[in-house]
Amino acid sequence: MHVDYAVFLQNMSGFLGSYYIFIAAMNAIAAFYYWKRLNRTDLALLWTIVALVFLVLSPLAFSGSEKVMAYVSVPEGVRGVIDYFTAQAWLYTMGTTAMLTVIYFARRFFCNPAVAWMGLNLVLLVMGLSMTDREFAAIVTKPDNVPIVAMVFLLGFFTWLSANKAIKNDDRKEQGLESLEKETSEKVLVWPDLVYIEMICMVVLTAILIVWGIGLKAPLEEAASSVKTPNPSKAPWYFLGLQEMLVYFDPWMAGVVLPSLVIFGLMAIPFLDFNKAGSGYYTIKERKFAYLIFQFGFLELWVTLIVLGTFLRGPNWNFFGPYEYWDPHKVVVLNNVDLSQYFWNWGLGMALPKAPQDANLLMQIGWIVFRESPGILLTLGYFIALPPVMAITVFRRYFQKMGFVRYMVMSNLLLFMALLPVKMVLRWTINLKYIISIPEYLLNL
Repeated sequence: MHVDYAVFLQNMSGFLGSYYIFIAAMNAIAAFYYWKRLNRTDLALLWTIVALVFLVLSPLAFSGSEKVMAYVSVPEGVRGVIDYFTAQAWLYTMGTTAMLTVIYFARRFFCNPAVAWMGLNLVLLVMGLSMTDREFAAIVTKPDNVPIVAMVFLLGFFTWLSANKAIKNDDRKEQGLESLEKETSEKVLVWPDLVYIEMICMVVLTAILIVWGIGLKAPLEEAASSVKTPNPSKAPWYFLGLQEMLVYFDPWMAGVVLPSLVIFGLMAIPFLDFNKAGSGYYTIKERKFAYLIFQFGFLELWVTLIVLGTFLRGPNWNFFGPYEYWDPHKVVVLNNVDLSQYFWNWGLGMALPKAPQDANLLMQIGWIVFRESPGILLTLGYFIALPPVMAITVFRRYFQKMGFVRYMVMSNLLLFMALLPVKMVLRWTINLKYIISIPEYLLNL
């Protein structure tokens, strides 16, 4: 085991050394920009110091020595804490939700370019220190997962960029000025301006793909066989969110109803929206509700599920921390219980109601409805009783401006969206399998 780890460090030394040099060069360019273009000597000095720190880390990484590399690794205790919190699915979900909430309310602080650049450096530093861990490196450098790592960084950048522009526009609106988009809007010719830009992008992306193709082997596997399946067997990254939803809902719900409602909801937005502000420019203050719903639905209910399914779902579809060995023999004892079992067995201490053997079809359906009445009543209350309560409380203004029909469509779409995290948390905390369980007709919720 010790020899294998030494060989692993030697193999990683060249990559890590070059990695730290690249980050040092990034910070050196940033320091030059702040000094020459912005006349900010304080920030220029800061990024110069950061660049020197990464330059010092580079020869340590290049050495490949196990003793030396111990100084450029995440401490074992810290890795254990991270593994504990990320391997607990409910902690991971609550943690990401809390993090996004903090970033939203403190968006002016986090959208400051200096703060964002420092955050990027910290993330890159932690990632570099983590690459000395075999399990982390095996997941992150897997050819299938490299595009997802790049996607996370690109998504973070463009989310920050849009929020930064929105904050600037909100400030300009308060000052009675036009948005940045209207002020800087100018027409340019397709030829040669746009064509030249597209050609340069094409050349750069082609070069990146060539280097990518040479540096990483294509993730091709052997021919599919029914007697030997991958463990874990995962969908392509863009379907991992749906695959994660299948853990908590039946296929008809996770694969048909919820995706159809997503498409329907996106089509319905122009007909439901009554706020005409924020058209053609970035803003948050003028469209807080739309901004929050989109960011929560996209980042929390889609992107974080892709990250979870890619990096934290291991053999037998168990949860593993990023530094944890993916043990195929790991067994997690779960006793998922339906709501009807909680109500009849545990609450009332009696067996589930069952139709007599000589009962006809109509009577059998009646007994099934009676057995699942707790879940049916809860579901009806969720979708029927909750919208009016929302209309006279938090969504009062929306109900007045949208009218009954548009408001009911909007509120039920929101409730369907909230159903996913609610069901996930219930599964993780009290092992609730189905709210309504009718296996006789393959109808479960």
